[in-house]
Amino acid sequence: MSHSIKSLLEALNWRYAVKKFDPSKPLTAEQKNAVLESLRLSPSSYGLQPWKFIVVENKELLGKLREKAFGQSQVSDSSMFVVLTHLRDMTEGYIQKYLESISKTRGIPVETLAGFKAAMMGDLVTGPRHATIQNWAAKQSYIAMGQSLAVAGMMGIDACPMEGLNPGAFDEILGLNGTPFMTVAAIAYGIRHPEDKLANAKKSRFDISEVSEIRR
Repeated sequence: MSHSIKSLLEALNWRYAVKKFDPSKPLTAEQKNAVLESLRLSPSSYGLQPWKFIVVENKELLGKLREKAFGQSQVSDSSMFVVLTHLRDMTEGYIQKYLESISKTRGIPVETLAGFKAAMMGDLVTGPRHATIQNWAAKQSYIAMGQSLAVAGMMGIDACPMEGLNPGAFDEILGLNGTPFMTVAAIAYGIRHPEDKLANAKKSRFDISEVSEIRR
């Protein structure tokens, strides 16, 4: 096993959903930026990135959000609390904005992307999937969550993915009502507290033979 593969597997085994953070150990600005980049660079269907990641630093807001997350201490004791939101709808305007971004980044005429636009429109705007577009968009946010948790582990940063919250209440507190975005989940980042009882617990996972299958 190569050193890089071994290091990766060690990091994935080291990470867990932290239940108690140490508020006296903040992340550095460099670490926080890396966390945000891990979210921003995540893959998404068509590359559409139907999300916004809200970093909440205001102590008063964190206190209110904690109340709407069943009082979980990770909300206010973590060094960095990120609310994952996704688009409420997919529109031709958003798709056009995305195509113009590709055009600018890659230096190609936006007209050459007409076929790509037609495919996205037919699938997500005028097609049957539009009826469940919020579910589609939420799945994209979870892809970002998964990538960020893995990257954080590789950087030695602790994290806790959080679905135990009231999305509607989060939207109200964060002023998202009436905007294109809505809350789906959150991630708390920081350094585990030495008193966290799960810090030294063995990772419990089904055997690889139970969760994977090779067909030849």
